[in-house]
Amino acid sequence: MCSDIYPHAAVTRAFGILREGPPLPGISERAVFIVDKNGKIAFAKVYPLDQKPKDEELLAALKALQ
Repeated sequence: MCSDIYPHAAVTRAFGILREGPPLPGISERAVFIVDKNGKIAFAKVYPLDQKPKDEELLAALKALQ
């Protein structure tokens, strides 16, 4: 879990998930990134702000790394 404070937002900018325009500038998108043992992104998905990521989807992505 990462929290990145605006206006610096270095992490959210690096991952391309910083909202810079309306309706909520300065916050990050709701996103999930799963990183493999080699430090590479194995799963990435941006969700609508009002939608919780599905646990089953994330567990499947984690199991695929085994």
